[in-house]
Amino acid sequence: MEENNNKKIASISISGEITLNMHSLNNEGGEGNQIISRQVTIVDKNGVPETVNAISGDMFKHIHVQHLINLSKEQKVNLCANCNIGNPNRLSSGEDLGEHFEGKDDYKDSEVVNALITKCVVDDTHGVLVTKIGTKNKNVPRKSTVEFGWTVGIPGKNNTESYLHTKLVPDSTGVRGEGSNEGQNIFHRPANHGVYAFVCSIDAYRIGFNDITRKYPIGDEERTKRYKLLLQSLLSSFVNPQGAMTSTQKPHITDFKGVVSISEKLIPAPTISALNDDYISEINVIADNINKIESGAITNKVFNGLGELSEIFVGLNSSEPYKIE
Repeated sequence: MEENNNKKIASISISGEITLNMHSLNNEGGEGNQIISRQVTIVDKNGVPETVNAISGDMFKHIHVQHLINLSKEQKVNLCANCNIGNPNRLSSGEDLGEHFEGKDDYKDSEVVNALITKCVVDDTHGVLVTKIGTKNKNVPRKSTVEFGWTVGIPGKNNTESYLHTKLVPDSTGVRGEGSNEGQNIFHRPANHGVYAFVCSIDAYRIGFNDITRKYPIGDEERTKRYKLLLQSLLSSFVNPQGAMTSTQKPHITDFKGVVSISEKLIPAPTISALNDDYISEINVIADNINKIESGAITNKVFNGLGELSEIFVGLNSSEPYKIE
């Protein structure tokens, strides 16, 4: 595989088909003793509506953040106090920023963005809405550099089954304790299977980028560290997806194939959903046409299996994030 040494990567997108068996990564909730699988209605390329199994983008974002926090701790990259303990409020609750701006009453939104970028890799790359600084209310948004779409079942290639489970209670009298979770509870748990369309993207050029000042408050070395952490965390999310019910229904991932599109310019890496059977050829045509406009902007790498995908990530890990001068 061609190495990406010294390449400046502006954006990356992944469009693919991931095959998952016996999983329950995302659910709607429960009705009585029945856990309900999450389903959505989509429209195929012929305009026909279909109801399919789905995993929300929130779930994959959560999985990615958990891996990112662990890797950041291991590699000593800045985390705010809340992200350090996995608190979903992140910097929005204001403790870290309150200390940063202590004794200062007049500060601009751009200064807040600079502070959150400097203080935390998660707030920088996954975004946050700051609602309070110390004891003062403040609304400052930070848009995520990492985006996940819904992972949706391809029509005709997914299904859900429900299985009966009982809780083992030694010396049970047979009495169900519905309110107190005592006794012999009986419940039904879904197990999903199918081929799912997956899309995600990383705007690498925005790592450490203040959208207000149009400058980078952190240095190139720190940006490159964060870029590599994002890639490593994303690969970990495919290798070990830590979603709902994985303690007893770890997904059987039997295949993942698709295309990684890589942009070395500010033209976005193209994404087409695998809900379209011709998504790979469509992405290749788009890339060819973009390259006629902006020579060498887009490179597409097709993968068949997690092994080939991991090899692509090795090449990307040798590159650096694009910088707006």
